Amino acid sequence: MTLATRGPVRIVGTGLLGTSVGLALRTHGVDVVLHDPSRTALALARDVGAGRPAGPDDTAPALVVVAAPPDVTADVVRAELAAYPDAVVTDVASVKGYVLAELRAAGADLTRYVGSHPMAGRERSGPSAAVPDLFLGRPWVIADSGSSHPDAVLAVRSLAVDLGAVPVTMDADAHDAAVAAVSHVPQVAASLVAARLRGADDAALGLAGQGLRDVTRLAASDPALWTSILAANAAAVRDVLRDLRTDLDTVIDALGQAAAADGPETVELGALATLAQAIADGNAGVARIPGKHGGAQRTYGVVTVLVPDAPGELARLLTEVGEAGVNLEDLHLEHAAGRPVGMAEISVLPGRVEHLEAELTARGWRLVS
Repeated sequence: MTLATRGPVRIVGTGLLGTSVGLALRTHGVDVVLHDPSRTALALARDVGAGRPAGPDDTAPALVVVAAPPDVTADVVRAELAAYPDAVVTDVASVKGYVLAELRAAGADLTRYVGSHPMAGRERSGPSAAVPDLFLGRPWVIADSGSSHPDAVLAVRSLAVDLGAVPVTMDADAHDAAVAAVSHVPQVAASLVAARLRGADDAALGLAGQGLRDVTRLAASDPALWTSILAANAAAVRDVLRDLRTDLDTVIDALGQAAAADGPETVELGALATLAQAIADGNAGVARIPGKHGGAQRTYGVVTVLVPDAPGELARLLTEVGEAGVNLEDLHLEHAAGRPVGMAEISVLPGRVEHLEAELTARGWRLVS
């Protein structure tokens, strides 16, 4: 594969995103120069193969990628624009309006600046968590500064495509409103739910199933990074949380009415409908999330199989699904509490469920109905 992006590419910030960009470019032989104020992070990014540390005799880069926390991104971008007057500079911060406003106020050269944001990440952070295929198939927002030269926009768009991402054009404010709803508020919600578990009894936690793990998965994120993100996108996140609070207050009121009643038949008129509507609205929201390959969500049949917790068993199951001539549309694993088995929920086209169940049963697998 021949990339449109040419080296040297300078990456400032060797956390998860910066190091992953470097790894992906180095996979294709692009010269990558790394810089980070943390000598330890820089050395680790070098050791995992993301590039080489910057030196005084380096050729000036044509492209600079700033991968710094949002609260310092504008300062770093401004410094890079000044240091390399012929380079295009982009940043991969998860907040775009805040950065652009600071650059504009400082009088930075916005013709060579293009904001961007790859919608990719992991719960783990730092260079040790970086992977070269982090961006494959993921949206990569391109946020023109309003003054960006077309060649600068093309350079950043080419970077996204070269790394396997799908470029999406948005302005900075639209981007920030979007990520508040689909990324930042989910992080806050997951953290708040998980925080309720701090004082929970061990016996209660022993009852936890996959639903709790799904809801709280994001809560393992880096507090320092997310404080920076939330502060930079405070207005957009606040607006979504206010609407969420209104909905939550409505549910709390309905629950209060149910708790005060002697039974379901004596609950004040409308309270149960309010609870049902809250769940139904959630169903409607989930249905709008893009499905496989970014298309509309489809309804799949699910075949649930007990998988022994032993090396190679899951691989054997997936191999035999393929041998049965059935395409795996999705896979979800759930651990069985207190038992050395897991439950693999295999999503397939509805018309293939009976065939797959018969094939797996004949091969000795135990199904869960």
